[in-house]
Amino acid sequence: MSIHEEYDNIFKALASHVRRQILDNLKDQPLTTGTLCGNFAHLDRCTVMQHLKVLEDAGLVIAERRGRERWNHLNAMPIQDIHDRWIGPHAAAASARLARFKQAIEAG
Repeated sequence: MSIHEEYDNIFKALASHVRRQILDNLKDQPLTTGTLCGNFAHLDRCTVMQHLKVLEDAGLVIAERRGRERWNHLNAMPIQDIHDRWIGPHAAAASARLARFKQAIEAG
């Protein structure tokens, strides 16, 4: 898989508000699939599992089997990669432009 396909999978996974909520649920600790399903009572178990599959395919969730339970762990590295590749550099460039604009306004 190319890096472009990997980024496409990550952005596709992050495009859904339900998947972002699942990631928010996993931010502080891994959770079982049963617990996640309970947190999304308005969705059936199959739908939650489909969302988890998309997150797993994007590398944002790592699943671990412990006996009969499936524990879901957040893998924040793909999000960090996106930050490092786009958000950080674009924010730095925008901040630099705003600083120059402010200086120009104050100078003159």
